[in-house]
Amino acid sequence: MRKRADFLAANRSLRVARPGFVLLANARVPLTASGLREPGVEPMRFGVTVTKKIGNAVVRNRMKRRFRALLRELLPQHGMAGADHVMIGREGGVERDFATLRRELVEALARAMAGKGDPPRRRTPGKKR
Repeated sequence: MRKRADFLAANRSLRVARPGFVLLANARVPLTASGLREPGVEPMRFGVTVTKKIGNAVVRNRMKRRFRALLRELLPQHGMAGADHVMIGREGGVERDFATLRRELVEALARAMAGKGDPPRRRTPGKKR
């Protein structure tokens, strides 16, 4: 995923927070006439984003490389078919062990598949969007 509109659509969808990252999962598969989703019609896509609050460019790029490697490895088996998956880096995500990140991502994908997301973020009063 590269378009801002795709990231914004994912931001309005299911959110699963973990210590090293936040996973957003946005099901893009349209409903059929029977009201069921057709899996496999749309391919799975993923995106990675890390803000400048996390660190300098070297740190951010390292975190993005690690997230992309995890997503390429785990999405085919554990991802939601026809959905966009976005990983947002959190403070301390770079220092986390790769095996720990892998385990946390599998758990987050399982929660997303079950539809058990975390509650939406609270909006700060006075902040306009």
